[in-house]
Amino acid sequence: MPSENTDQRKLAAIMFTDMVGYSALSQRNEALALELLAENQRLLRTQFPLFNGREVKTTGDGFLVEFPSALQATQCAVEIQRALAARNGAQPIERHVQVRIGIHVGDVVHREADMYGDGVNIAARIEPLAIGGGICLSDTVYAQVRNKLDVGLTKLNSPELKHIEVPMDVYRVVLPWQQHAPVAGKSAKPSAAKSSSRTLAVGTVVVLMLFAVGFGWWLVHQSRQATKQVASSSGATNAASTADQKSIAVLPFVNMSADKDNEYLSDGITEEILNALAKVPGLRVPARTSSFVFKDKKEDVRKIGELLNVRTVLEGSVRKAGNQLRITAQLINVADGFHLWSETYDRNMTNIFAIQDDIARTIVTQLKLTLAGPAGLPSAKHHTVNVEAYELYLKGKFHADKLTEPELNQAITHFQAALGKQPDYALAYAGLAYAHGSLNLWAYVSPGSVTPQLRAAVAKALELDDTLAEAHVHLARLSFFVDWDWDMAEREFKRALELDPANAYAHVMYAYLLSARGRHPEARAEANKAHQLDPLSVLAKVALGRTSSWAGDNDRALEAGRQAIAMEPNSFIAHHLTGDVLMRKGRREEGIAEMEKAAQIAPVPQVLGLLGRMYGRVGRKADAQKVLDQFLARAKQQYVPARSIADVYDGLGDFEQANVWMNKAIADRESSLVHFKVMADDITRANPHYPEWLKKIGLDK
Repeated sequence: MPSENTDQRKLAAIMFTDMVGYSALSQRNEALALELLAENQRLLRTQFPLFNGREVKTTGDGFLVEFPSALQATQCAVEIQRALAARNGAQPIERHVQVRIGIHVGDVVHREADMYGDGVNIAARIEPLAIGGGICLSDTVYAQVRNKLDVGLTKLNSPELKHIEVPMDVYRVVLPWQQHAPVAGKSAKPSAAKSSSRTLAVGTVVVLMLFAVGFGWWLVHQSRQATKQVASSSGATNAASTADQKSIAVLPFVNMSADKDNEYLSDGITEEILNALAKVPGLRVPARTSSFVFKDKKEDVRKIGELLNVRTVLEGSVRKAGNQLRITAQLINVADGFHLWSETYDRNMTNIFAIQDDIARTIVTQLKLTLAGPAGLPSAKHHTVNVEAYELYLKGKFHADKLTEPELNQAITHFQAALGKQPDYALAYAGLAYAHGSLNLWAYVSPGSVTPQLRAAVAKALELDDTLAEAHVHLARLSFFVDWDWDMAEREFKRALELDPANAYAHVMYAYLLSARGRHPEARAEANKAHQLDPLSVLAKVALGRTSSWAGDNDRALEAGRQAIAMEPNSFIAHHLTGDVLMRKGRREEGIAEMEKAAQIAPVPQVLGLLGRMYGRVGRKADAQKVLDQFLARAKQQYVPARSIADVYDGLGDFEQANVWMNKAIADRESSLVHFKVMADDITRANPHYPEWLKKIGLDK
């Protein structure tokens, strides 16, 4: 046997890691730097052995690790970055940890406890090419893993490897929460046509449309020459770089008015700018939910750019005093935090649409642009010319987005007031449909009490404007959750997404429809699209989890649930998902603990009913009976969904009473029943009434 001092040469996969910004942090706050370094080392050391990695040594704030295969090294790197992303999501910005990882397969020499050779040197040179939170691979690693990963790979353009004379291609791993690229195993050389064809459909254009277009077209113009060069080349393209040049996040504009109730206006203007930018061809814009994560938070713009993977950020403020309006806007370069452009506008608010045109003309003058180009630009289309109606509509949206019963009722009041000012306002009818549909979806009221108003609002919105994507989404929701007309619902979801492919909410709802119909791969694909469009949305993350669980992939579902909780610890839907999945995995007490957290945050019937059923399943009959008694007492005074009561009886094993309440729920067409088949466990399926329930709902095929 060779002695410890004998050189041993072998082929190995080598990983280098580096903690980004450690030296600078040490100078500012040495104690915090050491604390985060120790936490980072603990986290990484838990991952190495899971993939047969052997820690060779630490390199200050990094590691040199050896693996038996390129695949194990790359899988370990992905899991490290996944764990760090989840950890950072639950930490304040000053405690975030970013790690770069480089991997190479090559010849190494083991000498005593260390490792040397060209393989080690190349891995060390590849690691700095990775972005914070990213992974880079040599071409030898790429050749071995390209068909074996569920993440994308994209080739870097002409990377410079210091002191490495032999030319080498380097590939970046495209992590789902960072940047979306071609799937590994197909092609790491996407054509320019595919890269530039990610355009968003032209839909309804509202307030500040030309303002947003001015920004968007300027951003696209900056990279036009580079895009043309790529299109004329038969070589590889850097898809991630091209996309990054055409990306912007619109942060919530700050309400600077003395009246804090004017927050609806700053939120509304932000959303309209975002929606308009999303319709500029070739420009990638993270959806509203992801941008609004940063509302009322003082985050570094460079960190925001990194989390949303955008090149530029637009921020600003709105001040309203009487009839006067002041809008400030700044366009910021994420790379260095410098302002690319800023302006302040003081106008009279007699007509907000006239303000929009004035702002657009000013921007065109400032940037010396023309609003014309080879691809053309969306033209402004205003749904109302009544500024009072528009303000009332914004107030309605502001309240509707909060989704509690009092807020939804307040939203309905504002939408109706907007229609009193402008009877042909299609967006206000769409808002009414959303509010009434949400009251039904969350079981705040009985379906029959809101269905007539919901139908009327949807029909009127479509009568006034058949090209309004939101109206088609609400018709699809009505067909899906109320009428149980699966074919009609699918046609309407598809129509909505034709009109607005960037509508993340439509993708989520369509994913749920596909799951209900048992088309699980398609459902997961739609949920993935929603997550790509809205990467920091808990709703989209939960949709990823639910569609995975209903497809039988509870490991991936649990991961999504944990990530959703890290993103928003007070999200009851995140805890609800996680509790349900843990129960399915047989980890019953953990599942109950998560469901109890969900119930503490939002004691809505859907959560309490499932919690009661879980109590019954594990033999906690007294706890289940307590939930049931509360439901039955409440039902004498107000609406309680019969499905929730049936759930508790089901958990207690009283199948006959479960049948009584299930039939009532079916007669009421409760919205939660559309997923009854995919949610049912083995005990529920053993109920002799189960087949007849499926038939009555329409899920027997």
